[in-house]
Amino acid sequence: MIVVTGANGKLGRAIAERLSERIPASEVGVSVRDVENAAALRARGIRVRQGTFTDPASLRDSFEGASQLFLVSSGTTAGDTLIQHRNAIDAALAAGVRRIVYTSHMGASDTSHFPPMRNHAATETMLRESGLPFTSLRNGFYASAGIMFMGNALETGKLIAPEDGPVSWTAHADLVEAAVAVLTEEGRFEGPTPPLTSSSAVDMTEIAAIASELTGRAIDRVIVSDEDYRASMVARGTPEVVVNIAMGMFLASRAREFAAVDPTLEKLIGRRPLSMRDVLVAQLSK
Repeated sequence: MIVVTGANGKLGRAIAERLSERIPASEVGVSVRDVENAAALRARGIRVRQGTFTDPASLRDSFEGASQLFLVSSGTTAGDTLIQHRNAIDAALAAGVRRIVYTSHMGASDTSHFPPMRNHAATETMLRESGLPFTSLRNGFYASAGIMFMGNALETGKLIAPEDGPVSWTAHADLVEAAVAVLTEEGRFEGPTPPLTSSSAVDMTEIAAIASELTGRAIDRVIVSDEDYRASMVARGTPEVVVNIAMGMFLASRAREFAAVDPTLEKLIGRRPLSMRDVLVAQLSK
């Protein structure tokens, strides 16, 4: 059985659903905080059990019978991420899981400007030290985050943000297909994968240009200072931890932490990955 954590979230749910199309649904399980929200997964024949990163006993129960665990990283703003990941790894060991597949990031590094990358690097160290075979999916930066950083540019005609750098924005749908391929073809990767990215890296100026072309109206890239951008977020009531993460993203992209482009994702999914342009087209059609 393959057990997926965080299956009420966007990535985890899509992976659980896709797995149930590739292998018998009875061989797929999910570990979720709220079992009622997973009713649609249960209707597919997927095993649904309650499991919370802060409750190791619940994790051991929800991981019971799993040969592989798909560990979706805990949100950086949702408590102590590393303690939660430690609980999950320990529970996997106790439940007899033989392999963990973890959602890491292409920028995982203990020296990154972007706080979540330091957590990913520390979690990969935990996985190595656990003795369990593991695969760490070095996912590209979610393209949906690029849309979020655009703010209300499509309405105002101004994309306002600090100086940034190129990012290989990568679509959720492509990363779902890659994860399912890795889970259903055991042994394809051991340890961290190469960066799983789209085929190009673009910065906010290029995103504004693409959006201008697609909408037929000028969208200007307006660069503001880090201090002014931080102050604007604080003025809107944004929690400090979220402000620090956002600012870290711009610092890290300037340092080209997310600029790498690699062919591995294309090989895994058997087609050219979606580009930021493709993602914007889909966004504009909503």
